[in-house]
Amino acid sequence: MKKIILICGHGPGISNAVARRFGKAGYPVAIVARNAERLEAAAAALEAEGIRARAFPGDFSDAGSIRSIVEKVRNDFGPIEILHWNAFLPVEGDLLSVSSDDLRRSLEVRLVSFVAAVQASLPDLEASKGAVLATSGIMAFDWPGIDAFATGYGLLAISAAAQHKASGILAQTLAPRGVFAGEVVVNGFVKGTDGAFSQDAMLEPDDIAETFWNLFVARNEHSVVHAQSLSRS
Repeated sequence: MKKIILICGHGPGISNAVARRFGKAGYPVAIVARNAERLEAAAAALEAEGIRARAFPGDFSDAGSIRSIVEKVRNDFGPIEILHWNAFLPVEGDLLSVSSDDLRRSLEVRLVSFVAAVQASLPDLEASKGAVLATSGIMAFDWPGIDAFATGYGLLAISAAAQHKASGILAQTLAPRGVFAGEVVVNGFVKGTDGAFSQDAMLEPDDIAETFWNLFVARNEHSVVHAQSLSRS
């Protein structure tokens, strides 16, 4: 039997599609998010599709709690082969008006807790020659056109950029240990997600999950962009 895929930051969009894609490939799915009621309903829906799934409520704004979350998953459900990081703080704002507290919390979730989760999962990941997969966004890139677009989303862009850099460094750091690290950089708004309801959402979560699957299976590219091609201008 395959080991666990641990999905941190479960929601109705990308992460649920990833749960379904990997679950249908035989991976038991552990999903983590703050809202216990929604999480239990999501796990039940996955079970109804024939996927082994368990809900583990947890808050990624407290990096100190990550190790206990990972230990509970390991003890209650099994060893972790894949860590999928999809957690972020859904707070918008430009860098001239964002509060220091929100900026700190955003970096805590997207960077500090991400690294803490990798560290806590590392013994299992090494034992299974597993993988760390991260959801990123196009605002992580330091290109003039993207920076111009991101002025109203400075909080999200800064934390995405920090996670993007960490993911690249982890890819190099984990490779000698036999662990793959990769990210899918999503270029656009995703149907069914909170930020997409007032935007021109064109991206299907299932398509992004398939990109994650292909990245995981091939294990030869660290970072891939999902959606249209880009220009650095």
